[in-house]
Amino acid sequence: MKTYYVESLGCAKNQVDSELLMASLQVHGKNAGSPDCAEIIIVQSCGFIESAKQESINAVLSFRKKFPEKKIVLSGCLARRYEKELRESLTEADLIFGSDDISALVKLCGGTLSETETPSAAARPLLSLPGSAYIKIAEGCDNRCSFCAIPLIRGGLKSRSIAEIKTEFTALVRRGIKEINLIAQDTASFGFDTEKKSLLADLLKTLLETEGAFWIRLLYLHPDHFPSDILDVMKHDRRVLPYFDIPFQHASKRILSLMGRVGSGERYLELIERIREELPDAVIRSTFLTGFPSESAADFDELCRFQRNARLDWAGVFTYSREDGTPAYDMEKTPSKRKAALRKTVLETSQVPVTKNNLEKWTGRHLETLVEEKIDGGLYLGRTYIHAPEVDGVVSLETDRELTPGGFVNAVITGRAGFDFRAKALP
Repeated sequence: MKTYYVESLGCAKNQVDSELLMASLQVHGKNAGSPDCAEIIIVQSCGFIESAKQESINAVLSFRKKFPEKKIVLSGCLARRYEKELRESLTEADLIFGSDDISALVKLCGGTLSETETPSAAARPLLSLPGSAYIKIAEGCDNRCSFCAIPLIRGGLKSRSIAEIKTEFTALVRRGIKEINLIAQDTASFGFDTEKKSLLADLLKTLLETEGAFWIRLLYLHPDHFPSDILDVMKHDRRVLPYFDIPFQHASKRILSLMGRVGSGERYLELIERIREELPDAVIRSTFLTGFPSESAADFDELCRFQRNARLDWAGVFTYSREDGTPAYDMEKTPSKRKAALRKTVLETSQVPVTKNNLEKWTGRHLETLVEEKIDGGLYLGRTYIHAPEVDGVVSLETDRELTPGGFVNAVITGRAGFDFRAKALP
């Protein structure tokens, strides 16, 4: 018997991989524990951009220094992308594996693959806060954005079957999960590899056949092939949240073309307007990328104008990371890191008053709130539908009764504190 600990880094898709890895170890008789107690420490790495790669390597080095007697394992995207190179250079790791074959890890844990059957994805341990879970509906990506290394790491788009997803979804609802976040590298592309069109609306309709009170949240919708038929699904069943995570990345048509995208600032503003016309309570989040090769002052000004006109509810900003193997790697005239960072700061600073102003409209509204954590006395933390896990604000919830983390409660929004809500639970 060996105990293990998983340090899950990177995105929610990587978190699902960590949960599946934990499930595999558990069916082989291994128990999860804290880093101090575990005999094996697994770093589930991210290899998307340079800062994430360095974070993953630093985690291995830090655990090795703190726990010289323990087994240290590197898995995940970084291990997939650079498995051969890391085996030669990162000697601090006892095992580096980048494939889905966990036989070497099971052996390191003192077991064999013949001990028991493969675990169910729906029965996996969850690393989310109470009441929330992720379902990965597809693997890989066919968009081939010129700055993105995901196809190099995960390969092309491979959609799961609707029946398989429905089985996992139903099982999670029966476990008492209230918020299920559907994720992929691009959820809008679900089905393109099998039917040459988006099947996302069909998937939602099938999932909504499940009885119960739950939220379905869609994350990572590529704007160039946004499936407009999901708007009708949302209008007819509010269990599919009118929350849209659409990574526009830029607004200059020239830069978007260099990124491998076919959109423009004008088309993206039309998409935002259409969403808000169909669903007045829609919440829209996006991400922007500064410092892309040859991004000029005029290109950046165009992006700033787009940001002002879009009036997004939430926005994240990242600087360009030059990734080997991607088409953008050899592009010339990349703005300096300092200039990219300054542009990032400009966008972030400009977004603050927009987000705060958009949040004001919710004061006095009654919103279903997912309770996540008890702080002390009659104070809890939670989220409404306008808050995606970990990236948006939270709700500071007051009540004179005991609430159960992982459950819903109706609340009235009484005010705003920064990007967070203050609220009171209703009887």
